[in-house]
Amino acid sequence: MRCEVVAVGTELLLGQIVDTNSSWIGERLALAGIDSHYQTKVGDNHERIVAVLKQALDRSDAVIVCGGLGPTPDDITRDAIAAVMGVKLVRDNDLVERIRSRFSGRGRHMPKSNLRQADVPQGASIISSMPGTAAGLICPVGDKVIYAVPGVPWEMQQMMLQGVLSDMTTRSGVTAVIASRTLRTWGQSESGLAEQLNDEIRRLDRTGEATIAFLASGWEGLKVRITTKANTKAEAESALAAEELCVRELIGEFVFGVDDDTMEAVVIQILRNRGMTLGLAESFTGGLIAARITAVAGCSDVFRGGIVPYDRDLKIALLNTPAVDTVSAEMAEAMARGACKSLGTDCSIAMTGVAGPAPLEDHDPGTIYIAVCIKGIVESTRIDLPFDRERIRQFSCIMSLNMLRTRLLARN
Repeated sequence: MRCEVVAVGTELLLGQIVDTNSSWIGERLALAGIDSHYQTKVGDNHERIVAVLKQALDRSDAVIVCGGLGPTPDDITRDAIAAVMGVKLVRDNDLVERIRSRFSGRGRHMPKSNLRQADVPQGASIISSMPGTAAGLICPVGDKVIYAVPGVPWEMQQMMLQGVLSDMTTRSGVTAVIASRTLRTWGQSESGLAEQLNDEIRRLDRTGEATIAFLASGWEGLKVRITTKANTKAEAESALAAEELCVRELIGEFVFGVDDDTMEAVVIQILRNRGMTLGLAESFTGGLIAARITAVAGCSDVFRGGIVPYDRDLKIALLNTPAVDTVSAEMAEAMARGACKSLGTDCSIAMTGVAGPAPLEDHDPGTIYIAVCIKGIVESTRIDLPFDRERIRQFSCIMSLNMLRTRLLARN
């Protein structure tokens, strides 16, 4: 089966909203073993939506239309689908009551405009999962099908997972299981990882056992995705495990986590396993590391707190640092020692540097010093980042966490 994705909304074309829905749907289609060769965005115009849907049906077996199912006059996806099907819209009274109950459950009166959301093209069926007031639709067009889902991401995702994908799989006759695993890496470039894995990728091309793909994700690191196809879930998981071992033998030093693991969650768990606590001394990152760490549920048994001395005099006063160059290894190391002492922790991360855009103390933007203190032993490093201010802050954050991770693991 080939499936095309159509995202509806003038705001998508104007760049007012980023179309993350299409990428999410595309990923789920791939995992379900369904080919998707085209993705299209179209504005809120009846004729153009109809034209795009007809084109999609000409070259694909199924179309997923995302957006345009709301109650306002510019929500015309239902009308366009009915036109493609050559049928009229019919009001579904059961759907009216479901929508009305959504409002009454929140103590609100349903506006008359929401009745439009109960209009369904003749011959279409309603997707049973309905988290909001917009109903998803399954609309047969000859031997092909159009699925209509809301543009609200969490509503769309629930309908896809609980209705669309299972219906599509049944129609396609796909019985094989496609599974994937993502290795999260830091410290190596995409081209560097590709070189290290080149022989293995070529071997997989010959055998068809699995595929390897790369995804650069900014300060979340580089993702190496392993995908395999098998007759059963157990067979797919076994193949993934075997291939993960092969990949780790080649790039294991750069792998910090799997699937949804974040660098901060991994660091917190390492510290927890060792019964150690963490404190921070952040300068130009302004608490960015602390924000990421405190987003990890249960971090309070490890993380004691952070100090953000942006001013040089505060570094001296709060962390008892010497009156040295702010942008220096000596300052970073003194901050790390001071953080452990002031916060009463076993470990600390300290950072000082120039985020820009202007130089500081004759140092160019992107000049960063990171120091890590573990049980009184301090190590520091200098990095030079050729980025804008925000990316300098972001990359410094993840690099400092990775530095602590690697130093902790090296203590084994």
